[in-house]
Amino acid sequence: MGLLTGKRALVAGVANKRSIAWGIARCFAEEGAELAITYQHERFRENIEKLVPELPGGAIVLPLDVADDASLTALPALLGERWEKLDILVHSIAFARTEDLQGRFSDVPRDGYALAQDVGAYSLVALSRVLLPLMQAAGGGSVLTMTYLGGERVMPSYNVMGVVKAALESAVRYLAYDLGSDNVRVNAISAGPLRTLASSAVKAATALRDVPERTPLRRNIALEDVGRAAAFLCSDWAQNITGQVLFVDAGFHIMGI
Repeated sequence: MGLLTGKRALVAGVANKRSIAWGIARCFAEEGAELAITYQHERFRENIEKLVPELPGGAIVLPLDVADDASLTALPALLGERWEKLDILVHSIAFARTEDLQGRFSDVPRDGYALAQDVGAYSLVALSRVLLPLMQAAGGGSVLTMTYLGGERVMPSYNVMGVVKAALESAVRYLAYDLGSDNVRVNAISAGPLRTLASSAVKAATALRDVPERTPLRRNIALEDVGRAAAFLCSDWAQNITGQVLFVDAGFHIMGI
């Protein structure tokens, strides 16, 4: 029996095998969860379908573009064709244009700012709303999203994404309050720097990967570390934890320099 045996989890945000979302999906599967994984565009579908056989029990693969209201609205029905309930939602989605992660934050244009906030923060709100009926059918559930220290402190080259993560963390708290009466918990994991597709666009994250000696534990983290923490937060062992940001970063966030 694993921590998540009998649970059904939707993981949104897998791009490839280096994605944090993929690390979470693998850990969830190992802990006994049934999985559904979403892809944003058709060009990503083949990548996801090649990864799915690596999961014990496989996974349902569904389309989802969080910037498209029609796609969001269609998701519960697509998922409902296979499952009558949903226990876990993992949101690992963010996007900003490369030029909006460079130069001065004050130079970010209105449309770039709005796009980053829409995809990176509002999508958590929208997904939680449309999937709530399936979680209510399960008698409650757990929502988990991914954040980063740049939402609390200035990280050069993180720019607009830092502001997005600050909004995302605030949304976690407000959603935790809103959905608590439905027995739905909402939390976030703030992961240390990892070599992912998303982080490749952030120069600061690249630099931090090279200085594990700056962490109290003198090491970097791995995808598995995030996956295990996610499994705990989404399990019944964490049934009274909500509205929290859990740091999985070898202690980097406590350091002053």
